[in-house]
Amino acid sequence: MNSIKLTRKLKPPPSPPCNTTTFTTFTHSPQHPPPPLATHTFPLSSLECGTLLQFLANSKSLSQAKQLHCHVISCGTLLNNTYLGTKLAACYASCAQMREAHHLFDEISLKNSFLWNSMIRGYACNGFPWRSLFMYREMFSFGVEADNFTYPFVLKACGDLLLGEMGRKVHALVMVSGLGSDIYVANSLMSMYFKLGEIGIASFVFDEMPQRDLSSWNTLMSGWDYFAFTPLAVHGYIVRNDGTLCNEFLMNSLIDMYCNCDSVSAARKVFEGLTVKDTVSWNSLISGYERHGDPFEVLELFSQMFIGGVIPDEVTIISILGACNQTSALQLGSLVHSYIVKKGFGVNTAVGTALVSMYANCGSLLRARQAFDEMPEKNLASWTVMVTAFGTHGRGREAISLFYDMLGQHIIPDEGMFTSVLSACSHSGLVDEGKEIFYKVMRDYNMEPGHTQYSCLIDLLGRAGNLDEAYIVINDMRLKPNEDIWTSLLSACRLHRNLKLAEIAAEKLFELNPNEVSGYVCLANIYAAERRWEDVEKVRELVKKRRLSKPPSYSFVELNNMVHQFFVGDKLHQKSDEIFAKLKELNEQLKKIGYKAETSFVLYDVEEEVKERMLWDHSERLALAFALINTNPGVTIRITKNLRVCGDCHTVMKMISKLTGREIIMRDITRFHHFRDGRCSCGDYW
Repeated sequence: MNSIKLTRKLKPPPSPPCNTTTFTTFTHSPQHPPPPLATHTFPLSSLECGTLLQFLANSKSLSQAKQLHCHVISCGTLLNNTYLGTKLAACYASCAQMREAHHLFDEISLKNSFLWNSMIRGYACNGFPWRSLFMYREMFSFGVEADNFTYPFVLKACGDLLLGEMGRKVHALVMVSGLGSDIYVANSLMSMYFKLGEIGIASFVFDEMPQRDLSSWNTLMSGWDYFAFTPLAVHGYIVRNDGTLCNEFLMNSLIDMYCNCDSVSAARKVFEGLTVKDTVSWNSLISGYERHGDPFEVLELFSQMFIGGVIPDEVTIISILGACNQTSALQLGSLVHSYIVKKGFGVNTAVGTALVSMYANCGSLLRARQAFDEMPEKNLASWTVMVTAFGTHGRGREAISLFYDMLGQHIIPDEGMFTSVLSACSHSGLVDEGKEIFYKVMRDYNMEPGHTQYSCLIDLLGRAGNLDEAYIVINDMRLKPNEDIWTSLLSACRLHRNLKLAEIAAEKLFELNPNEVSGYVCLANIYAAERRWEDVEKVRELVKKRRLSKPPSYSFVELNNMVHQFFVGDKLHQKSDEIFAKLKELNEQLKKIGYKAETSFVLYDVEEEVKERMLWDHSERLALAFALINTNPGVTIRITKNLRVCGDCHTVMKMISKLTGREIIMRDITRFHHFRDGRCSCGDYW
């Protein structure tokens, strides 16, 4: 049993401020940025508008930029005003609205270097490197000189497109212009050469830099990591070149690099050796543990950070919410939400998206939707998280509706959204709707489906029992089927007990990845359901021969800000005697109302009585019994399981929800199940 507790309570959120947006005139200095927009009854001057646009660009406030755009148009301020048009175009580019930015760009007759640089940067940083290079070429042909604000993004575009020859030509122009010693240009050169695989030239650029900043070291480390240089070598390089291990910037970067190289323990040693641990230090280690799936350590570190008086920032909060995701720690997540409101982090789109994801993954779909609706600005990731939430909770039609709402706002879906909406259709059995979306995205957005999207389509068809159609799609698809495709088909064969097609899928899967244990487990399940015990034993022997192991099944349940973990047959918990006594009591009560164990889910050829006992040892039942003992009647129970819930446990959860009058929300590796009054939200379709 593992349990983690935050030792300091967080205060409840204050009343939210009024969310209004209007205009004001102002004066300011560099030390005093412009205040929020307030009521204004007469036109702003061009200088005031330009200054305000610069402020909005820095804050990435698209909605307020559009509002100001409308204001200056209505007042006639924008007409033939090169200064204001340039500022507005730059603001749109900074907010990733390149269509609006380019429209304004075309309307401006006198284009200065600031405008050209804004467009080059906007295209380079928003996924349009070719357009960035086109703008650079046009800038060059118009006789506008490139400067230290131009070259970093031209070099980025060259690196992203792997244009080595052009990148070297730009490097030559950099040296001729005397900008080779500029720290930002040099960092960009180094980054480009790492992307091109020219590690020797990248290292030479680094060695020749007259001065270096944190970004220089980060670029070097990430580049070496990309080419499989060991963190230990980089660590030694830092010592030799910097002469000390006391530079906090380098040590924080080293912590982050060790985490990225799957060496969290080494990162922890560097962290523990720091004399001064600032927010960046804590964030580097916390995010490392969160990325590597150790939520308990994340929560423990957060507790230590908080007690030590180090102030969390948005980066910390995102990692903590991620840990709450993994453990379904709704109570803790709600406390973090209060802190977000108190500190004003809610205007950050990344924090808002993480908050939506946390509530959804903790089983509170209503609060997830509320958090989504309250976000001042949403990006594609925000929409994708909410569509995914509806899908995993079995609300496929709501997911589809939200998807079309997003399209109505002219947001173009990417592969992640494509996958999310198809998965939502699969979980709800919406076969026709899913197929329509599959071909709509191909047709309307010219997006070729990849293996992930085809896997979703196979899953959609297979869950619905259309196994022959799924097999035809696999044979006709443009891509060569990968292991995800065959895994989807194999899982569908298990659901519908199609042994012949299952053996075909398993054979293909084992050819592609003979070391993926889940395929063997799935095939053994199918054989066990057919009582072909000799074949079950053959699969088990094959797993043993290849030295594979099935991941242990475990479940989480949260109680009073503590997360308790249970394994199969776990007797290490301090209340294990009470837990097993409760399970025995529940078993007897369920049998009186007609429960009969579905022993086909046990993969061993043993007596039926033994199979029944093995089923009652499952981790989710231990978690449920613990929650029933330690919570008041009527309180909702939330359980998270790392594997797919078995059919017998699913039946037991339904019956216990009716027996106790409790709502039980269970999240397994596939989806959420809301058990209430003897029924499940999945409709037994999962």
